[in-house]
Amino acid sequence: MTTNIRTIERDAEGRVVMLDQRRLPFEEVYVTLSTVQEVADAIRDMVIRGAPAIGVAAAMGLALGARQLPAADFDAGFVVHCNIMAASRPTAVNLFWAIERMKGIAALHKGDARLDALDREAALVYEEDLATNRAMGRNGAVLVPDGARVLTHCNTGSLATAGYGTALGVIRAAVEAGKRVAVFADETRPYLQGSRLTAWECVKEGIDVTILADSAAGHVISRGGIDLAIVGADRIAANGDTANKIGTYTVATLCARHGVPFYVAAPTSTIDLSLASGAEIPIEDRGPDEVTGVFGKPIAPVGVKALNPAFDVTPAELIAAIVTERGVARAPYGESLAALCR
Repeated sequence: MTTNIRTIERDAEGRVVMLDQRRLPFEEVYVTLSTVQEVADAIRDMVIRGAPAIGVAAAMGLALGARQLPAADFDAGFVVHCNIMAASRPTAVNLFWAIERMKGIAALHKGDARLDALDREAALVYEEDLATNRAMGRNGAVLVPDGARVLTHCNTGSLATAGYGTALGVIRAAVEAGKRVAVFADETRPYLQGSRLTAWECVKEGIDVTILADSAAGHVISRGGIDLAIVGADRIAANGDTANKIGTYTVATLCARHGVPFYVAAPTSTIDLSLASGAEIPIEDRGPDEVTGVFGKPIAPVGVKALNPAFDVTPAELIAAIVTERGVARAPYGESLAALCR
């Protein structure tokens, strides 16, 4: 199986081109972004989303912006650009990992050599993500038995990465290995990344997929309809606590109640060893309009209040294993994750 989904790339002029994920599954529309601010806005507004893809976008955006800075004020301007990018979304650690990586490259070079080095580094971040996802898929495919019915939450495929995917990449790798896999995709309210994006990817590539309302997962799991669940991550603390799209904690708790293995798939760049536990992970709060409406159409009374946390934290004790490109970590995660990140 190959994926022809192009999530993000740079054009001949160095501009950042993204598939607008807000328009899926109805339209495949690409937007061209010409400044750092436009890239940061696209991240914030979820034109692109998924922790690895956000990291790639940040690297490309900073390389683009570097060529627009006057040489005499480059250092100060680059700091401003990094701050603009860092303010886009607070939870996905890959964003800050990419920013720090680009800062390091900028500090090593001067003049045109610096600009060329930043371009190369952005391209390398992209290529490394593709390779990382394929390695992660191979490592995780062994956890998926033939004939498995797999529950997913949010979108963790090509759209969430430079290509191939994290948790959906594991499923892709299992299918490529000849295994029969049936995907059950939580719709993932309020932004519907499961029903809009995961289902679209699976249909596009011929993977068996069924959409579930988020509130139906417990019923299906309790009736023996799911063999394993696998999700992605936006940040993993040193002890294995994992922040992912809101509703993930609910899925993990249901799986634990019914003895269903719950797995996380994420690159090592998503592991944040500076945080002791999930209690320290910043959780993004988004606007109430995503809860009170769908595609701009109101579905709730005017003036009603709404909470919209974008992520929740799943405690490490609910996670059977964490799949990375360097191997599969199991409890005690304080030891296994540190070993993978050395």
